[in-house]
Amino acid sequence: MLRLSVTARIALLAIALAIVTNLVLATFLWQQIHSDAVDAVRRDTTEQSDAFVSVYRSGGLTALVQAIHDASRSHDSSLVALIVDGAGRKVNGIGPDQLPLSATAPGSFHVGSLGTAEPWTGREAGYIVRRVGTYRLVSGHLMDDWQQEQRGIERALLLATILSLMLGVVGGLVVARYVGRRLNNIAAVIEGVGQGDLSRRVGSVAGGGDAFDRLSIRLDAMLDKVERLMGELRIVTDSLAHDLRSPIARLRAKTETAILVTDPVQRDAALSGLLVETDLVMRMLSTLLEITRSQSVSRDRFTDIDPAALVEEIAELYEPVADDAGIIFTALIESHPPHIVMHRELMTQAITNLIDNALRHAGPKGVNGGGQITLRLKGGAGGIRLQVEDRGPGIAERDREQALSRFGRLDSARTIPGAGLGLSLVAAVARLHGGRLELGDNAPGLIAAIVLPS
Repeated sequence: MLRLSVTARIALLAIALAIVTNLVLATFLWQQIHSDAVDAVRRDTTEQSDAFVSVYRSGGLTALVQAIHDASRSHDSSLVALIVDGAGRKVNGIGPDQLPLSATAPGSFHVGSLGTAEPWTGREAGYIVRRVGTYRLVSGHLMDDWQQEQRGIERALLLATILSLMLGVVGGLVVARYVGRRLNNIAAVIEGVGQGDLSRRVGSVAGGGDAFDRLSIRLDAMLDKVERLMGELRIVTDSLAHDLRSPIARLRAKTETAILVTDPVQRDAALSGLLVETDLVMRMLSTLLEITRSQSVSRDRFTDIDPAALVEEIAELYEPVADDAGIIFTALIESHPPHIVMHRELMTQAITNLIDNALRHAGPKGVNGGGQITLRLKGGAGGIRLQVEDRGPGIAERDREQALSRFGRLDSARTIPGAGLGLSLVAAVARLHGGRLELGDNAPGLIAAIVLPS
């Protein structure tokens, strides 16, 4: 069985649609023109028949014969006006000598042949039969002119159909070439990606908005995300190997110390240090797992949340923690934005991560305004901002990109325990909600803001 390619089937479909469309249009035009011609003959015949009947009623058969004679002088070759007897034989007028009995029955307008002898055979006429005494009046018009016009129209329609077939073939080939080119471009990009080249993109036509452009845009967006995730995966792999080397080496050293030492006090100190290093490694792995989960969470876990209520709950939780650390904690709700759909647990964790970072870097109380943390909610036409402000050393603008990367730890933070994954988790949660994480200057200090669309 012959199997056609997709482009060939598209071309044949375009050709078939063009042919069917033109055939339907040609049939409609022919029927419309035919109906208009028959209607015109009906109007003329009805007026002519009414006029002859009026003459007969006013002047009798003699006046009717004279009226028919006068009408014959108009040199109208299509005129039919004759008086016949009950057997269909011509008594007077213009028409065949013998009419079929079926054609002499009085009635409404109809179209048909009036005779079988030359020159009337095969010639159609539109006529009306009326009673005039013991005779019948047959009046109408031959449709020879319409038949000639009909043959001309049929030739024109046939030519138009042939032309449409040719244009359909050309159009089908053009459509098939366009579709094939776009599909081949997409297939080439997918094949390149399958071979490991993640930099290839389909691209879209400038100003285009068809289905191929929408597919290209979505495919390119998917490839952008895949390339970004693969890049992050390489960074994570390299950073994980680098950052785990030191705590694992310390684990080994402290384990050896704990094994070799004989003093119980020293052994307990070594085991305590071993637990600290183990907790650090576990936190690094747990945070990485949370980031991965945040990027693949299902949308059915999202619920309608009041941002102001969420901020109040978090503030109530952290006020005693900050107080124990000697830090002034303030929650400010500048406006009450409408409810938004979000993942409550992940958003809570992202905000608490920012607060934990601020607690570690808030600085000593009373020095340059240090020892102060503000959790602020701001709403506007462009969305809402959930931001944490501290009065610590802050992050220089040139270092903010590094701070947002996974395992990104600045030199100033090397002495503070941590894995450099907190801000990466916050950024991942913000992206999950269609937003972003912004770092700004609090002069002094840092402003870390989660910006979400309304």
